[in-house]
Amino acid sequence: MATSNAFAGADLELIDIRKDFPGFTALDDMDLHIPAGQFFALLGPSGCGKTTTLRIVAGLETPTQGQVMLGGKDITAAKPHERPINTVFQSYALFPHMTVLDNVAFGLRQRKVADAQKLAVDALNLVELGHLADRRPQQLSGGQQQRVALARALVNRPSLLLLDEPLGALDLKLRRQMQIELKAIQLEVGLTFLHVTHDQEEAMDMADIVAVMNKGRIEQMGAPEVLYDRPKTVFVSKFLGQSNLFVGDIVEKNASSVSIEVGGNKITVDKKRAEKHTGKIAIGVRPEKADFHEKKPKLGADHIVIGPGEIIDIRFTGVSNQYLIDIPNVGEITVFAQNIGKSPEVALGAQVYVSWKVEHSYGLADLPSGIEEA
Repeated sequence: MATSNAFAGADLELIDIRKDFPGFTALDDMDLHIPAGQFFALLGPSGCGKTTTLRIVAGLETPTQGQVMLGGKDITAAKPHERPINTVFQSYALFPHMTVLDNVAFGLRQRKVADAQKLAVDALNLVELGHLADRRPQQLSGGQQQRVALARALVNRPSLLLLDEPLGALDLKLRRQMQIELKAIQLEVGLTFLHVTHDQEEAMDMADIVAVMNKGRIEQMGAPEVLYDRPKTVFVSKFLGQSNLFVGDIVEKNASSVSIEVGGNKITVDKKRAEKHTGKIAIGVRPEKADFHEKKPKLGADHIVIGPGEIIDIRFTGVSNQYLIDIPNVGEITVFAQNIGKSPEVALGAQVYVSWKVEHSYGLADLPSGIEEA
């Protein structure tokens, strides 16, 4: 790709944003700061408020209260066309009767921008589609159409680019390819990207920072690896992959850790990886961090060992085998064993113990639904 310095990102700041609709509140006192040049993802299930957030930033919705600041300027009352913002939607909305080049140049020509043709060619070259400039949209693949839509947005040289589920219409292989290309383009142009998606893998793959939304609020925000390795709530722990959760009253505490007892098994978490240090708490571990053993392993205090339990389900997923183990008075635990050419020689009904390192436990701020505080 040819390097472009034509684009400049801008900080986006949402201050005390609230959005009420008849009968419900879509956003509840939201504060958010996205530094210039960052690839930022708003992640959450349908109805969590992420699309409403994007529409407020774009000017398509007016907040009930609060301010939208871009590059230090208050744009809360600005109309969509007055904002230096462009959006790439899941539906590309290309003009079928126009060539690819004319699609990209359309907005520039409407505004009578000088050198519209050259700017459109440069934008197409940026997304590596210059050689298809004379084709019609229907002659392109889904991924190519998506890149045309991206070029059409970038050609306007916005301060902020909004991506609204832009890869949702693509098949899995093409979606993964486009994730790599989108990230590469964002790094090259240095533009601020705000990506709205319900796809956890997409957000984790592409974004510098991810904000997980739930019921109109940001539940947790941080780098993808931090959110995954150190979730702070039950919702985040379950939304970003699978989690094994254990709930119990604290029975042991020292300067560095706290422990609960579940079904006669002691489960420990480092204090620095726990949100609560008193009362009833939930401790979790990711399935790929756990192992199982046909005999009770002799491990040190830096490990947790629970069991025995019965393997009640085995699933082959390609990259791993997933084992579901039922441990009496504890519940069902999932363990992932990576497919590296050899798998544990076990079958349904086998009795096994489960272990993991204490450093891989995390303690949550809340408890699973249906469980009350002590």
